[in-house]
Amino acid sequence: MESRAVAAYLGLALGDALGATVEFMTPREIAAHYQVHDTIRGGGWLRLKPGQVTDDTTMALALGGAILQTGRVDARAAARAFDGWMRARPVDIGNTVRRGLLHFRTTGIPETASSEHDAGNGAAMRVLPVALATLGQSETQVRAACRAQAHVTHNNALSDAATECLALMVQDALHGADKAQLLQRHVVPLIRQHPEFEFRSAPRSNPSGYVVETLQAVFQAFFATQNIRECLIDVVNRGGDADTTGAIAGMLAGALYGQDALPKAWLNTLDSGISQACEAQARALLLEIGGGSKA
Repeated sequence: MESRAVAAYLGLALGDALGATVEFMTPREIAAHYQVHDTIRGGGWLRLKPGQVTDDTTMALALGGAILQTGRVDARAAARAFDGWMRARPVDIGNTVRRGLLHFRTTGIPETASSEHDAGNGAAMRVLPVALATLGQSETQVRAACRAQAHVTHNNALSDAATECLALMVQDALHGADKAQLLQRHVVPLIRQHPEFEFRSAPRSNPSGYVVETLQAVFQAFFATQNIRECLIDVVNRGGDADTTGAIAGMLAGALYGQDALPKAWLNTLDSGISQACEAQARALLLEIGGGSKA
């Protein structure tokens, strides 16, 4: 379980770093530049160094730090951590995230109003520390914790459903569930409740930051491939919001396949400080806060 938790965190960072290069590109543009983009090389519109990550990973680490400091998932602590993260001038920040944090900064309220326009993927991309910290708790408690951190910036039914589904999938994968079980236990009920997430049609190319398109692309790649490398290459070469689809797919695939399955060349390129932070935080969240020590 500890290996899978570490792999989920490192998978998040690897998918982020791999996908950032081709974020906002179309599949045709990616093919013209790289044929197949399968190397962590940096660059992209953010002009990153090889192995550098974006807001997907750094927001997750900020949230994980807040959870470790308070000993639980707390909305106000999460909002303070996110606000500190924004003040540190991150390399990238989404508009919905910025708006939510400015709301917290001016009102002190760690929750935005419910909005049909906030169905972005910003809450889903950073949910991993919640999944680790609430391992062993009831599904109701897990869902409440997901919403506590999500609603700081994203208060939307589709965002909530996606974020909670991903957290529960990670937890089941940590316990050894296979892809068929993850599909039946979590994805099928998600689609039954919100048919927008149906993904078994044509592959989702150029997925936007809309959480439905994000999860469609992630699920298509995750369920159609046989290892984490194939999964991440598949999803990021679809272009669009590729750092986030890569991060979420990496989180799921890491939890499923484990630490030994992570591509060594990618790990060697990943920023060493990020790599160490991910590994340390995964262990701390699982063993100090979550139910890993009791499982």
